[in-house]
Amino acid sequence: MTSTSADGFRRRLRDRARLAGSFIKTPSGHATEILGDLGFDFVLIDEEHGPFDRAAIDLLMLAARAGGIAGLVRVSSPASILAALDMGAAGVVVPHVNSSEQAKAAVAAARYAGGSRGFSPSPRAGRYGALGLADHVARADATASVTIMIEHPDALRNLEAIVAVQGVDALFLGLGDLAVAMGESSAEAPALRRAAAEICRTAQRHGRALMATAPNVEAGAWLFDLGVSALVIGSDQGFLRKAATQQLHAFQSLPRQEVAP
Repeated sequence: MTSTSADGFRRRLRDRARLAGSFIKTPSGHATEILGDLGFDFVLIDEEHGPFDRAAIDLLMLAARAGGIAGLVRVSSPASILAALDMGAAGVVVPHVNSSEQAKAAVAAARYAGGSRGFSPSPRAGRYGALGLADHVARADATASVTIMIEHPDALRNLEAIVAVQGVDALFLGLGDLAVAMGESSAEAPALRRAAAEICRTAQRHGRALMATAPNVEAGAWLFDLGVSALVIGSDQGFLRKAATQQLHAFQSLPRQEVAP
């Protein structure tokens, strides 16, 4: 079996290589294949806020393999971690982690050795039974990344303990939820910028990678300055809306053609 983008994603993430990704919000494989064909490094399937059941995620994992792109899943809860990894996800992004205990539980759900991940070699992650028990366990534990979202004041208060949890590969700056929880009207408010800087300093002190999202690269430039290396740029829906808006405006600005009486 040839190597796929999923195999090296965790290593590249932990090495803090600059990685470009995008949210996938619609349960169709086409956007994932297109982004892979363009050369994006990863897609982030949004189970938390998108219309994704297990069958839809399974289809997108197949599309990720076809497109040569790493497929991550932002799970709706830690209970979804097992299914996402069994279907071949290169990693999971876990929202609403506010304590070291929750971080430890997320890591344990993603790991066989020393963890609580239920074993089966039959799904895609085990090459449908082609990998033996020891090989599957070793490969899965070595390649599945775990990213923890920091998106609540409680997480900020417990940040040092969360980041210190072994097996956490990266922190994700959840500035939207954090803004709402802090009563701010914008993720760009000064208090949010200070929180982002604190998260980034703490992650770097512990050797953890950093992920964040921005509507476009220009809007995310300040995040690179803080040390973010993996940027989730917009979403498939956002790309469609922007391109469609531009074309509609171009159509509406065409000179009106007079119709002969």
